[in-house]
Amino acid sequence: MKKYLIVLINFIFVCVYSQQDTTKAWKLNGVLSVNGSQVALENWVSGGENAISVANLASIRANYKKNKTTWDNTLDLAYGLLKQADREFRKTDDKIDLTSKYGRQAFHQHLFYSAFFNFKTQFAPGYKYTDTSRTLISRFMAPAYSLLAVGMDYKPNPYFSVFLSPATCKVTFVLDQKLADAGGFGVKKAEFINSNGQIIQEKKGENYRIEGGAYFILNAKYEVMKNVTTQTRLDLFSNYFAGDPSVLDVNWESLISMKVNKYISASIATHLIYDQDIKVPVYEKVNGKKVQKGEGPRVQFKEVFALGFSYKF
Repeated sequence: MKKYLIVLINFIFVCVYSQQDTTKAWKLNGVLSVNGSQVALENWVSGGENAISVANLASIRANYKKNKTTWDNTLDLAYGLLKQADREFRKTDDKIDLTSKYGRQAFHQHLFYSAFFNFKTQFAPGYKYTDTSRTLISRFMAPAYSLLAVGMDYKPNPYFSVFLSPATCKVTFVLDQKLADAGGFGVKKAEFINSNGQIIQEKKGENYRIEGGAYFILNAKYEVMKNVTTQTRLDLFSNYFAGDPSVLDVNWESLISMKVNKYISASIATHLIYDQDIKVPVYEKVNGKKVQKGEGPRVQFKEVFALGFSYKF
């Protein structure tokens, strides 16, 4: 994990150094924020639990534009923790997202021949909790997603762009062997055989999965009113070699930012995911109890409201 963090840190320093270019071709900006909340109760007859939550966010952008060449780079990092009553700290947010898009102006001033790269993973292990135990369901590089695409980018202004690629390679990594053996996140699971009454492992689960297909990205940013900005990014991927290429993998992130003053801000972030290769437990109630009846692809949704300290540059 350390070597990947070093790569991310080096990326930040490269961006900062490039900003010193006297040609002014590079533009660097970003936001760093720390948000927290705390609840303390004693003899509180209405009920409730003591709680502490902390959320950290860093978003850095380094964009290059000179003559007919553009190069947009984004690094988004997020990590949040929550502690309730006597339970251990549990994470509420965890993201490493590195994006780089290189473009060369085509036959129209707003059209670019482009190459796009994206890498996503998380910092820390994630668990499924019960009242008495926890089960590992994810960790650093399990999963991780790497995507490389070439296509056309339509960029009429700095606040809106549409990228379309008919030639995209997507690689899913699951470098935790137990998760790979279970076939987590769409990789081929381990094979087992019955030998003399004992079940033994014949072949380990694969640690990666390669897909080829088409990719679409929409990026938009809009100032709704003074000190209120909304931005959204919609990613769609179609696997040419899946059973039904019309079934799309969806990744949609939106953020509304509200600036109170120079250092205090509030935000509402939403994240919707649908990936047909990610199996989600499906539950039903039996005699008043929640019982798992199977698993399959489902829409995943997350919403985060934050209020706290932020610094923009």
